Amino acid sequence: MNRQSARSLVHEVASGWAADDASDVVWAGEHDGRIGVRMAQQTRDYTTLWFDVGDITVGFEAYLLPAPPRDPAEVYRQCLVRNMTSWPAHLALDRDGELVVVGRIPLALLSREELDRVLGAVYQLVELAFRPLVRAGFTAP
Repeated sequence: MNRQSARSLVHEVASGWAADDASDVVWAGEHDGRIGVRMAQQTRDYTTLWFDVGDITVGFEAYLLPAPPRDPAEVYRQCLVRNMTSWPAHLALDRDGELVVVGRIPLALLSREELDRVLGAVYQLVELAFRPLVRAGFTAP
């Protein structure tokens, strides 16, 4: 699949999620070449998921939390432990030290099903990780 075909597929699938009345996904728009959707969560209001179509892969990223002000070692330990069982989405630090959910899909494997899998994986990872990470890094002892 080439980059333009991949971009069209990501746009079509993301638009479909947002147009589905049974879905808790809304359109977040296109910004800086990325395609975004927002999904309602149980543990927090929304998570915005951004897709960035490249020449070889489709990267995806969702903001999770700011850099932890308290016990960062425990927060990072929890992230590493969680990464052992999470796929295709993983927890990472961005350039500013903030926690994000990230991953990549090779263009050769890109499909509607794979995009659905990514949406579900990001949703699940946020649901499982958010509260324990907040407790570890953002609540008073």
